[in-house]
Amino acid sequence: MGEIEKLRDIVRSSERIAFFGGAGVSTESGIPDFRSVDGLYHQQWDYPPETILSHSFFMEKTEEFYRFYRAKMICTDAKPNAAHLKLAQLEEQGKLTGVVTQNIDGLHQAAGSKKVFELHGSVLRNYCMKCGKFHGIESITDSEGIPRCECGGIIKPDVVLYEEGLDNDVVEGAVKAIASADTLIIGGTSLNVYPAAGLIRYFRGNNLVIINMSPTQMDSSADLLVCDKIGKVFSEI
Repeated sequence: MGEIEKLRDIVRSSERIAFFGGAGVSTESGIPDFRSVDGLYHQQWDYPPETILSHSFFMEKTEEFYRFYRAKMICTDAKPNAAHLKLAQLEEQGKLTGVVTQNIDGLHQAAGSKKVFELHGSVLRNYCMKCGKFHGIESITDSEGIPRCECGGIIKPDVVLYEEGLDNDVVEGAVKAIASADTLIIGGTSLNVYPAAGLIRYFRGNNLVIINMSPTQMDSSADLLVCDKIGKVFSEI
């Protein structure tokens, strides 16, 4: 039996599927992967992206942060791909109980997924650091320099920067979804980003499926390993 057939069987027999995804889920929608060979981390800026995308850099060099953020972190014309659409369909069918994502692009919700735990936040949400008012993505895309609220406060993206902690409620929801699943599908992530990647240790179900282009540290634990693009794989199940 081929890998796709095995995956179809697993999905068919599962009642509570949780999905844990990373950058590879979005690359097929045209959003660059930070750590790929052609990704952001290999392009020339005055500072390494890890530095620019840190809390301290945001506070100290806010304008430079936004120059990078607008150029490299926002991709408003990206559309959901086959993976996003299939996951939304599985949720609608009552098979998928939650999507846990490290991505910040909102494409799972755009595809129709309702139960999405965004570990690293979303570029679509922004808030004023002074009055707390929430702003849409237009507050960033339609402004120049440092975006400001009507009250004069700086508008900050609701994304988790380096040096910042994950949201407790989001983590709690993600842990519950993973812990209660009978099947966990991990896709498009090398499982190198912590603490996010550590959440998969809560899985106690029957089927661990990993779909990724490169090896992960959990490969030896997988019941099914598929080395391919996740959108391609999901379009075939």
